[in-house]
Amino acid sequence: MELSEAVPAPANGDTDAAATYLPGAAFLATLVPDEDPTAEPTMRVYSPEEHVVPYEITRWYEEQVADQVERCRETSGR
Repeated sequence: MELSEAVPAPANGDTDAAATYLPGAAFLATLVPDEDPTAEPTMRVYSPEEHVVPYEITRWYEEQVADQVERCRETSGR
């Protein structure tokens, strides 16, 4: 799983369309092991620049990771 800052999508010439955003480069990545349910997730921070992440976004991301861990452990029978 990755957390990245949203970046505007390239313009395609359609001026009536609402602004669209795409994921930028990830600055927080979490590896959720799905083959070994006893292994704990690991997080890696990529930050050549300083990123300020609001607390609520951090909590939301951690909840998403916890949900993914739970799904992986349920499917593996743990």
